[in-house]
Amino acid sequence: MRPGDRVRDMDIPLRLLVAAGLAVDAFVHWRFAPDMKFVEGGSIGGDVLFRVQAVAAALAAVLVLVLARRWTYAVAFLVAGSAVGALLLYYAVDVGALGPLPNMYEPVWYGEKTASLVGEGVAALAALAGFLTVGRSSRRPGERPEAAAEG
Repeated sequence: MRPGDRVRDMDIPLRLLVAAGLAVDAFVHWRFAPDMKFVEGGSIGGDVLFRVQAVAAALAAVLVLVLARRWTYAVAFLVAGSAVGALLLYYAVDVGALGPLPNMYEPVWYGEKTASLVGEGVAALAALAGFLTVGRSSRRPGERPEAAAEG
């Protein structure tokens, strides 16, 4: 077994981890979107933000499952990583309304928030690993890509 073979063997598990984490993210955000309708401030409702996050997470999950490329892993990382950042920021700091964004400050913790954080965190880390490893093959240094495919 060549070193590149191990990288290829991790492709499916990484894709599944990214997709599963983003699926949890999408589910939690879609489920809680109606509860965010009455968040104050900003011109965009909290329910809209939650639905947009849910759709973005679902689309990123499908992209990674269907087409594992550096750019799809990058999209998945941005979707999941930004969700982790927003969750932690709005838990810890009352930043108020930011331009069109409402005040999403919520200094309480509950099970669904934990599930969302774990899903987003797993997806972000797996997407980063996928981004760093996708496209690596068992080619030897200096070998042309066509030669590796032939052998």
